[in-house]
Amino acid sequence: MSTNQPQVIAFQGHEGAYSHLSCTKVFPNTPTQACLTFADAMETVERGEADVAMIPVENSTAGRVEEIYRQLPNTSLYIIGEHYEPVNHCLMALPGTLLEDITRAGSHPQALAQCSGNLKHLGIRPQATLDTAGAAVEVSQSQDPSLGAIASSLAAELYNLHILKENFQDVDGNTTRFLILSREHKIPVRQANKKYITSFLFTVRNIPSALYKAMGGFATNGVNMVKLESYTPGGRMIATQFHVDCEAHPDDPNMILAMDELAYFAKDIRMLGTYAANPFRDQD
Repeated sequence: MSTNQPQVIAFQGHEGAYSHLSCTKVFPNTPTQACLTFADAMETVERGEADVAMIPVENSTAGRVEEIYRQLPNTSLYIIGEHYEPVNHCLMALPGTLLEDITRAGSHPQALAQCSGNLKHLGIRPQATLDTAGAAVEVSQSQDPSLGAIASSLAAELYNLHILKENFQDVDGNTTRFLILSREHKIPVRQANKKYITSFLFTVRNIPSALYKAMGGFATNGVNMVKLESYTPGGRMIATQFHVDCEAHPDDPNMILAMDELAYFAKDIRMLGTYAANPFRDQD
């Protein structure tokens, strides 16, 4: 990470959640602040009570975290970095519990989706919670030997639980992408040997070919678009807002031309941030 070391990092969930684990990986030995919801974590940064927020946006198995893409247009924060966290889901329970004792397992809906095949195979009923570590807390407090949790090994350590199965996810290589959000719009100085991601929002009128024309400049100028998400702002269903991630820096000549063309066919263009592309993107 090229970002300055923050003083406090906000994340959603209990201590031991994967967001907390990612905080410790990117910013070791930095104080963290647990928040009840994703919106709370973002608002904590907006109020200046934390410097950055570590927010998950998508998983290689379960797909996007839809709530985050709905929150991003409403926040005043900027994206200053990304982090890819390999997920090792652990099925855990109270000490002394056997695998065959477990009839229910709690976790965040994303984690449950990533482990649905193994849960079904074992006949364990999924039980949704606000976050993975929160499920571990519930097990530790319940003293119910039939209740398990799917969470990180850090959560098992923090809440004195026994890991029954590691790598409980259905697919090897399961990885979650996190965004690092800040109040400050920090655009890194362009370096020719580095890859960058630029994220922005824009709106098009609800007329035929509007999106095609708005996106045409990226194709003709050779700018690689790696993500396109759509919204209907305000619930009015008369215009569509889009979230775009491009492999480009705003100072790249081709990106400048593409954005100039976008301005002819789109409105309300809002830059969300430019940040170094994580090396994970180069893996097959």
